[in-house]
Amino acid sequence: MSKASVEPFAEFVDSLKQAGVAISNEEELRERLSETQHWRFAFATLVAYGQALGIRFKKGCDRINKAAIHRACIRFHLPESTEATLAATIQAQS
Repeated sequence: MSKASVEPFAEFVDSLKQAGVAISNEEELRERLSETQHWRFAFATLVAYGQALGIRFKKGCDRINKAAIHRACIRFHLPESTEATLAATIQAQS
């Protein structure tokens, strides 16, 4: 797989982490996203159902930068519904 096809999802995941999101089983998340051209759909699915694989999104520190998460979702063209599901998942895991 070429580097160009990996960069968008990897940059997105890194943006989430910089915004204060901790990702359990991040290696599995990255592996699954790297296996598909439709990583945005795969990400949405893993946010909603990834717990069975040990993939969880939660607060990595005392404060989550919601504006940074929003900017990342816009920059990487994720649907609003995915952003809302991610926010709800983070809140539920906290």
